[in-house]
Amino acid sequence: MILAIDQGTSGTTCLVFDGDAELIGRAYRELEQHFPRPGWVEHDAAEIWDVTHAVAGEALDDAGLGPGELAAVGITNQRETVVVWDPATGEPLHHALVWQDRRTAGSGLIACARFQT
Repeated sequence: MILAIDQGTSGTTCLVFDGDAELIGRAYRELEQHFPRPGWVEHDAAEIWDVTHAVAGEALDDAGLGPGELAAVGITNQRETVVVWDPATGEPLHHALVWQDRRTAGSGLIACARFQT
């Protein structure tokens, strides 16, 4: 059994496939997008984790799977979205900058973005 997690810009989809690649479970939830200023697009990083965790559980339940029945997990995510975590607490220091956010345009480095409120 394989759990596929697609964590995208507008939501998270989880699919469960059996050994014959047949879809046997699925779940989806939307993510709230935040637009604090024109051209700025943010996500709550804790919400991304919470939604992904919940949807994975719902897909596994939908498939009727119990503990220890997964062989693999595949993940695709937003790739260019960035978040900074506190190394001591593991908590996000700010909302994630979503790939559409214009604060990083022309900088050449995503790390150059300023975290302003």
